Amino acid sequence: MNFSLIFRMVGWVLVALAGLLLLPLICALCYGESVLPYLYTILLSGVLGGLALLFIRPRKKALYAREGYLTVALSWIIVSLIGCLPFLFSGAIPRFADAFFETVSGFTTTGSTILTDIESLPRGILFWRSFTHWIGGMGVIVFIMAILPSAGSGSVHIMKAEVPGTSFGKMAPKLKVTAKWLYYIYIALTLIMVIFLLGGGMSLFDSLVHAFGTAGTGGFSVYNTSIGHYNNLYFEIVITVFMLLFGINFNVFFLLLIRDFKSVLKSDEMWTYLGIVATVSLVIAFNITSLYQNFAEALRYSSFQVASIITTTGYSTADFCNWPVFSQTILVLLTFCGACGGSTGGGIKVTRFLLMAKKLKRDLHQMIHPRSVKAIRLNGKQVEESTISDLTAYLVAYIFIASIGFLLISLDKGDFATSFTAMATCLNNVGPGLGAVGPTGNFSFFADGTKYVLSALMLFGRLEIFPLLLSLSPVLYRGR
Repeated sequence: MNFSLIFRMVGWVLVALAGLLLLPLICALCYGESVLPYLYTILLSGVLGGLALLFIRPRKKALYAREGYLTVALSWIIVSLIGCLPFLFSGAIPRFADAFFETVSGFTTTGSTILTDIESLPRGILFWRSFTHWIGGMGVIVFIMAILPSAGSGSVHIMKAEVPGTSFGKMAPKLKVTAKWLYYIYIALTLIMVIFLLGGGMSLFDSLVHAFGTAGTGGFSVYNTSIGHYNNLYFEIVITVFMLLFGINFNVFFLLLIRDFKSVLKSDEMWTYLGIVATVSLVIAFNITSLYQNFAEALRYSSFQVASIITTTGYSTADFCNWPVFSQTILVLLTFCGACGGSTGGGIKVTRFLLMAKKLKRDLHQMIHPRSVKAIRLNGKQVEESTISDLTAYLVAYIFIASIGFLLISLDKGDFATSFTAMATCLNNVGPGLGAVGPTGNFSFFADGTKYVLSALMLFGRLEIFPLLLSLSPVLYRGR
């Protein structure tokens, strides 16, 4: 294990985090608030990162799979520990368990919160809280790779460990260029959304923080009633459209830029994803029509909530805990479904469900025709059997982590719906659940131990199980 290379990469992450903290510091200055919470954190993160870069000089720069997984896992844990300090130093969230939970929820783009009065917080803190979504949405290490020379051929192991999905698709021959293209697209979409929100009359501050939450599919708002605070159809349409866009595989946007429209049209995952959104929005709208003035109003609320849940953003315009059980059940299922692979969304991913369906179809065919050999195809291309094997391993690990997490959470004082959906919403990085953790509730009532369990589930979900699971396994540290 090349620990010196791992720690040097973590050093770059800490230096980058110190630089990113300058933005909430500037925001605090603009609103006449204390900058000390951010300044202290910047100094700590910068000094620790600088010392790592100054004194750690790895002899070997080759980065293998084990180093890649451990680098990603360690970076996310350390970033969460450092990132919670502004909440503690400012007194906005005085208890460490709460501050850590809120920060992990931010970086993993989950959006679950322990806060009971969001609107009372300083603007700088609210900016940092939402900005963590934007940082974590595309990935902490991907950002480092976009601005620094790549770590050699082993960089692919870092990208595979951090970019969600069944497989990592390169946009360019060099991974550094791929990382840059990911961020070009990410920044461009974020800025376009800010412009649209400003055009509708939203303030610059509100436009930025809600664009951060949408881009990272995180869902932190600056209002207690989330997007429902505005009760504005234009804002809801803009946010719905961009939630759906950020839930699409970023390779699709790259293909559009290079005008490879044929490949875009062949994207089984994208069409399935959009088809699910359209179908489920209509089904729920019919189911909740009696609660609203007409079908159009019901469709307005159902489409926003479906887009919010399937992309795992977690914004809300209505309390869906008051909807019929049928609609609530569908939303819970969407929690597990998630968005497309290679997007900023969470969940199991549409790609995996597509592959599972195709594998089931093939297996049923082979039961009747044992000698037949039938390949699984996705997006017009043959899927390697190793990908199917990895999918099986992921699902087994997912069920294992979900079961253990649910059992531990059930030891706390929540009812079944609250405990189960708290597990599901944290592991799938969604945000709101049902019961006490619904759109109008929060996670503050859980015991500290449960909050740490939920924080771990959020990290497991964002990193898609294996980086954290392997970092806890002795297998990773054994000789080659």
